[in-house]
Amino acid sequence: MAFVKRRVLPGFSLSLGYTVFYLTVLVLLPIVACVSKAATLTLDQFWGAVWTERTRAAYLLTFGSSLVAAAVNVVLGLLVAWVLVRYRFPGRRLMDSLIDLPLALPTAVGGLVYASLYVKKGWLGQYLVPLGIQAAYSRLAIVLVLVFIGLPFVVRTVQPVLEDLDPEAEEAAASLGATRWQSFRRVILPPLYPALLTGFALAFARSLGEYGSVVFVSGNMPYRTEIAPVLIVARLQEFAYGEATAIAVVLLAISFAMLTLINLLERWSKGEAAHA
Repeated sequence: MAFVKRRVLPGFSLSLGYTVFYLTVLVLLPIVACVSKAATLTLDQFWGAVWTERTRAAYLLTFGSSLVAAAVNVVLGLLVAWVLVRYRFPGRRLMDSLIDLPLALPTAVGGLVYASLYVKKGWLGQYLVPLGIQAAYSRLAIVLVLVFIGLPFVVRTVQPVLEDLDPEAEEAAASLGATRWQSFRRVILPPLYPALLTGFALAFARSLGEYGSVVFVSGNMPYRTEIAPVLIVARLQEFAYGEATAIAVVLLAISFAMLTLINLLERWSKGEAAHA
């Protein structure tokens, strides 16, 4: 009697079909619609829309602040994940739960809270502004809110890797005379490189498209504190739909190129860690 091996999940063909269908509906169709709308412009119109002094300033601020915020999140995220994994203290579970708060909290609420904290008469602003630190309606404000929304991605990416690290490797390094810094740099950090790069990529990608929190804290001043998503909304409010989608296409292309580069670096780091 032949037994038929049954699978809990559907077969490859059906699974692949569903995957391609939903990716097409949720990802490809919006991208195609965006590119098609931008294609209604002539080449001169497209170039005039995406490469003005104002758009260049918006691109530079968008990518610059996203890169800075993602880099800060790598350091803070590693530190927070290290504390949560390596130490036991009162309130640890509450702290672990608060890490996910930016994911559940509407970003507009986060922007409003940050704006009220760092204005001249805010709880923190009343001490920072006299020192010359403008943390509201400035570029610093943009970086602060981007750090706030991107931190969970780094922590949740690094945390499980830290939990799976073998403590015997650290003990062996210590028994051979390695200092704590040498053990961290040569034993702990190499396996963390792929996770850190993944967290960096996720935080960076999340920051690129952020609008809700930034619009409340940046001041949205052209050439100074206006990011690309805010500029796109400004063009939509002017009923310049072609120009808005043209800027969105440029933003999409640059974002895709940068994320591809980060993924290549992540694969390289995994290969280096495997050979180590």
